[in-house]
Amino acid sequence: MDSAFMMTIAEAIADHGIRVVRFEFPYMAARRVDGKRRPPNRTNDLIAAWSHVVETLGDPARLVIGGKSLGGRIASMIADEHRVAGLVCFGYPFHPPGKPDKPRTEHLRELATPTLILQGERDPFGTRDEVPDYELAKSIRVEWLPDGDHGWKPRVRSGHTEAENLARAAAVAAEFVRSV
Repeated sequence: MDSAFMMTIAEAIADHGIRVVRFEFPYMAARRVDGKRRPPNRTNDLIAAWSHVVETLGDPARLVIGGKSLGGRIASMIADEHRVAGLVCFGYPFHPPGKPDKPRTEHLRELATPTLILQGERDPFGTRDEVPDYELAKSIRVEWLPDGDHGWKPRVRSGHTEAENLARAAAVAAEFVRSV
């Protein structure tokens, strides 16, 4: 749970009065034991880990789940099954970097859960030019963060700042959570 990005966005959303609970997948927790970076667990194991968290937190109808990148993708895969109130994804991995022709969006076509995706305009996992070409459910709203990359960091010459993008994302996420 030492991701600077997740600590920052969680605190920023909490500053808007939203209760935020964080967790990490087993492969991320394991690296603290021996310091070794590991690849993600198998998808089924990640789904089981996320499902366990949802089941532990109580009434899913009052729960908005989400995550950064892979965490958001896995959350999107369990949202309908658990009937959560909403889903917020931070930097969704629409496709592998450099491979917009290999989308990871099939399950997003039928997603019924109200969903907010906060995406940098230059995110190599799905840019503002690429994502509109994907078929997404009407329940999904994509909010673009100016000139942001996968961590929403803009280029200096853009005139935007990472802090502005984080603040905007937190405000939009908090508003979304209140609306579902």
